[in-house]
Order: sequence, then structure tokens, then C-alpha cells
Amino acid sequence: MFPGLNPAIKAIVNRAIDNGYDVLGIRRGWRGLVQINPDDDSTRNWVLPLTKETVRRVDRSGGTFLHTSRTNPANMKPDEIPAFANVPLKPEAKTHDITPHILRVIETLGIDCLIPIGGDDTLSYGERLAREGVRVIAIPKTMDNDVYGTDYCIGFSTAVTRSVEFIHALRTSAGSHERIAVIELFGRNSGETSLIAAYLAGVDRALISEVPFDIHKLAKLVLEDKASNPSNYAMITVSEGAHPLEGQVIEGGKEDAFGHRKLGGVGQAVGDALKELTGQNIIYQQLAYLMRSGAPDSLDLMVAANFAHVALSLIERGESGRLVCLQRGVYSDVPLSTVAQGKKRVNVPELYDTDCYRPRVRHVLGMPMFLT
Repeated sequence: MFPGLNPAIKAIVNRAIDNGYDVLGIRRGWRGLVQINPDDDSTRNWVLPLTKETVRRVDRSGGTFLHTSRTNPANMKPDEIPAFANVPLKPEAKTHDITPHILRVIETLGIDCLIPIGGDDTLSYGERLAREGVRVIAIPKTMDNDVYGTDYCIGFSTAVTRSVEFIHALRTSAGSHERIAVIELFGRNSGETSLIAAYLAGVDRALISEVPFDIHKLAKLVLEDKASNPSNYAMITVSEGAHPLEGQVIEGGKEDAFGHRKLGGVGQAVGDALKELTGQNIIYQQLAYLMRSGAPDSLDLMVAANFAHVALSLIERGESGRLVCLQRGVYSDVPLSTVAQGKKRVNVPELYDTDCYRPRVRHVLGMPMFLT
């Protein structure tokens, strides 16, 4: 669903074919490898041979034509494991690691090198395969821009661009009705999307995942913002991972394969609380998937293609277990194990006013382009 995936795939395929490689696309990510039975013809349902003709026009749209899934072969529930996987299961265990099956499938397909494109969850399993001896070159892709080891991930620019566009569009309704607008943006552990979108769109206040907020203080600040605005309205962005002082992140549903529950609803909770505390009418808008829908912007087109070329260069050099990255504006690569060595978060002291709940960007000399 992320803008930039298709352009990255296209660039990989075109260069790889020019260099004499055959290219296979695995449908639905790690789930595709789980569902392949090495002993029958199920491969055709989960693997797509990729040619220049196959990918000729895919870069004109967002998302991924190969589809995606939330599957972790190292953490599979018994009812998710195909009978043909032939992996010993411990009766007392709630989840199971079927990596031996994945390794068998990779060998059967004759895969010389895997190029997983994803966030830290997807890439963490790629790193596991690299430790098992599989040749892996990974590309970071996440709208939250929170993969550790790179300043930039495919999809972030488009998500911020979409957010800024929608925020400005909502000013029409917020101003006309003289209301407080609360816009909830994706961002589980990192508030960078909320911070940068608010910074670029001139939003009054921005709640981010890294800094718990005091709803009473926020209510006072927003009333002041509204009163000082000639059009008598105010706007707030909220990361879906934001939470109040002494409160918890709002989650729902079952844990996915990587131990995450679905986030969402904090914007509604903030809006309801502000209405009660201020007596003002609220506009609540959850942008959610709209942030990462549609075609990629020019920056994501460029970074996706360039990440693909870096990946192919590493393959041509015989490298393995590497993560393509951007650091300080320079294309580079780091060990894939880097993704598990830390957490990429907003640089709060440099970029955020914790007392006023808004971006505070002053010192940008020497910082990366996206201030990460």
C-alpha cells in the first residue's frame, strides 16, 4: 500500500534483466513463501516471473501489484501453518517458527538473492534469513520513516505530501464553521509524520508518539490558538501512537504476527475531550490509509529507483546481509542487523516544544533533509 514500492520493483527488474538475472516476484510477501509446497505446482499461485513487460507501467501507481501481508514465518499460529510445511510443532507452544520450511522453499525456487522491501518487521525476518545463510539485500519502506539505520524510507515523502494537502483542504471547513480540527495521522512509535506535516502545513499544535500530553493544557492552548486566528479556528495533528499523561496508547483487535495490535482512535478521544473541556465544536478527521494511497510523489519515485540501483550494485559486488539506506543525504548501505540495534524516533530536544506541543525547528545546519 505504500507509494514507491512499484517503482522500486520496476527498477530492480529492469537492471537485473539487463545483467542477465531472472527475477521472481513473491506474492503477498513472506506469506507467499509460507504457502508454497515444494512438492507440487502451488508455486505458480504465489510466484510471478517478472519481465520488463510485466513491470512496464507499474511505477505509475501506488501500492504493490504483488500485494502484501502481515506474516512472520518465525511466529506462526498453528492454524496458519500449512500441513505440507512438515515442521515439528510443540503442543504447548502458541506460535511456531517455520523457518526450515521457508529455507526449503527458497532452495526449491533456486533463489540466489532475496530483496525484501518493507519496514522493521518485514526486514527483521529478512535479517533472520541472512543469519541462516540466505543472501539478502534489503530496502527500507515505511510511511512512518522509522527503520533504524536510514534517514529515509520509501513512502514517507508521499505520506507527508498527502497529509499537508488534506490539512490545507480541511481549513475550508474548519474556518467556515469556526471549529477546532483534529487530524489523526499514522505513526505507531514515531511521531515524525505528525511533526513534519504540522511543521510544513503550519498547524497550531502537534501531538506525537514520543511525548505524552496533558489534555487540559492542550485545551487551553487550542482555545488561545482559535481566539488569535482571524478566521476563528484551530488545527491539531495527532500521531495514532500518541497518548495522554497517565494514559495508554489506544489499541484494538488481536495482535498481528509481529506482536502489534491495530492503532487508531486517539484523535477521536482527543476531539471528544476538547469538546467537553472547551465547549467548542470539533471536526475529527482520521486520514489513515489516505496518507499512503495513490501514486508516489517525485521524491519517492527517485528514492525508490535509486535504492533499487544500490541494491543491484551490492548484489553485483557479491554482498549479502546489507540494508540500503540514505545517511546525511548520501546513498549508502549498512549491515541488515542494524535494524534491530535501536529505535528511530523524533529528535525531541531539537525539533519539538514539549511545553507547547508544536514543532520547534531552529537549528537545521548539518541536519538531514527530513530532519530525522
